[in-house]
Amino acid sequence: MTESMRAWRNESYGPAAGVRLERVPIPVPRTGEVLLRMRATALNAGDVRLMQGDPLLVRPVFGLTRPKHPIRGMDAVGEVVQAGPHVIGVEIGDIVVGELQGGGGLGEYAAVSAARVQPVPPGVDERDAVTLPISGGTAWQALDIAGVGLRRRAERVLVIGASGGVGTFAVQFAALRGAEVWASCAERNRALVERLGAVRTLDHRREPLSAIPGRHFDAVIDVAGGIDLRDLQRLVRDDGTIVLVTGDGGHVLGPIPRMLKAAFLSIGGGPGIRSLAATNRPEVITKMLELLAAGRFAPVVEREYSFDEADAALARIEEGHVVGKLVVRVS
Repeated sequence: MTESMRAWRNESYGPAAGVRLERVPIPVPRTGEVLLRMRATALNAGDVRLMQGDPLLVRPVFGLTRPKHPIRGMDAVGEVVQAGPHVIGVEIGDIVVGELQGGGGLGEYAAVSAARVQPVPPGVDERDAVTLPISGGTAWQALDIAGVGLRRRAERVLVIGASGGVGTFAVQFAALRGAEVWASCAERNRALVERLGAVRTLDHRREPLSAIPGRHFDAVIDVAGGIDLRDLQRLVRDDGTIVLVTGDGGHVLGPIPRMLKAAFLSIGGGPGIRSLAATNRPEVITKMLELLAAGRFAPVVEREYSFDEADAALARIEEGHVVGKLVVRVS
């Protein structure tokens, strides 16, 4: 193994145009870590927000004046080529999937805690597997928080922002849990979202939510943002839940003001409003991999990019309205 690798890096906060392909040292796995020869990474809106340092609220954690971790890409599929001390459950040569804390997927090698990865099952396409950790995991946890699949009655769920990375998973997972799924998406994506399992689609930017009867849903999964929280509450039964997934908001505080308003509106009865901060849960990835291997759902990938096109993939996310996921093949 050589001592250096190629990696796409943003040494300062800014747009995708500022990301550069450079040669840097290969990471050395620490105690409990493994070194992956990267096969693929999937990019998320969160990668672009960290690249831009937006909102400003994140900078004390991720780097006040420049990124602490300049290599984007949190979803990873790779081959284990080296292990640090005290690694268990992972073997050299394993092809694994997991989440890279802080990023690193847009490098030819990445070090990651062995506890955050697990083998890709035989027969599962690496391109599909790499889409799961962030977006799939977020959708799964949102439905868990909303209690979808746990009620002793037929459930009706509305997914807002149903054609994006998280939304395409949320529609499929809600349908797998037996819910009647309604979905809001752009007109051009209706046919796709219906194939994923939605029984009814609408575009809330053209069709007002006020046209839907009150107390119509057991849960709303809001991935898009931008809708008044009181309008969402009107749609949900008193024992139902609204889950806010979007990280969008103002340039300084991001989603914090909306989260505070959600907490205030949840006081005193009626449907609860929960803000989701998804965490790495290996057991969720395991369950998704089992369902994927059984053909129970299919990740939606808008486009697959080569490693040399990674900057174009980041620029595509900057444009917005990606349908499903973007995957970068590293090797």
